[in-house]
Amino acid sequence: MMEGVTWLTHKFVMHGFLWTLHQDHHYKDHDAILEKNDLFFLIFSIPAITLFAIGTYFSELRFLIFIGGGITLYGMAYFIVHEIIIHQRISYFTRINNFYFRAIRKAHKIHHKKLGKEHGECFGMLLVPLKYFKEALKTKS
Repeated sequence: MMEGVTWLTHKFVMHGFLWTLHQDHHYKDHDAILEKNDLFFLIFSIPAITLFAIGTYFSELRFLIFIGGGITLYGMAYFIVHEIIIHQRISYFTRINNFYFRAIRKAHKIHHKKLGKEHGECFGMLLVPLKYFKEALKTKS
């Protein structure tokens, strides 16, 4: 479910009305460690924090804690895959070369080929179109 939310958010929010925050992620014309795009981590943490708070405060709504936990776990997976494995912002997992990550990297590379906010493709993160998995299975590296 979170992958669908991510796809929709990436396509219609990040490449839509909040493009000004996401733009520097596509245009690497800066030397700064942090990007405006990193603000999305804070923005996307708000629903999880809210669900944790409501679920903790109202015992009849404790299930919201688990939904907040799911959002948080997805955010952690997103951070590891997007920031560390794909963009190598931290030098860990630099030698991962299985077909899954080759497919994810290729789809993300295709996404970044379009520098503008329009006409993009491959907005997902952990699940990408099947053709990238098929291509990755055919190649060794």
